[in-house]
Amino acid sequence: MLGMIRNSLFGSVETWPWQVLSKGDKEEVSYEERACEGGKFATVEVTDKPVDEALREAMPKVMKYVGGTNDKGIGMGMTVPISFAVFPSEDGSLQKKLKVWFRIPNQFQSNPPTPSDESIKIEEREGITVYSTQFGGYAKEADYVAHATQLRAALEGTATYRSDIYFCTGYDPPMKPYGRRNETLRLVEFMVGGVGRGLE
Repeated sequence: MLGMIRNSLFGSVETWPWQVLSKGDKEEVSYEERACEGGKFATVEVTDKPVDEALREAMPKVMKYVGGTNDKGIGMGMTVPISFAVFPSEDGSLQKKLKVWFRIPNQFQSNPPTPSDESIKIEEREGITVYSTQFGGYAKEADYVAHATQLRAALEGTATYRSDIYFCTGYDPPMKPYGRRNETLRLVEFMVGGVGRGLE
């Protein structure tokens, strides 16, 4: 689903920098607390569509921008994971709204190319702290919801996090059938008054 196509078009692949602060294991769910660096991000927001359909619209835009559809006409290389923010309803289902976040590779952080597609925005964000859990397979909306629910249960009584938003991530190209990596990330609650509110 999240097609990080690793070939000559996109060049090198780097990882969004973070530091693991702690690890936990509860009710058969392994998770870690992670401090993720901020920086400049390319973002695409889609509304009024289910998550899987919205991703099919947003991800090609990001891939084209990364691959050279920008004012400099250059491919930048990839940063993984590509993340997208989702917004749960009270019953746990996801609203028809998402926002894709792609961290600009380090080489271009100081002066990112301008997207040719006006629906892509370049935004600068501070770092965030999250609780994350990892799972495999070809992830769809139902998978992210299920693992976000498991993570919520594992954190209950031990951590405070935001309930109105969480992140979903993917690391692998669609042609990779095995050993796939996906995650759900819960924002820690103290972000409510700060940068966390800007993630919408």
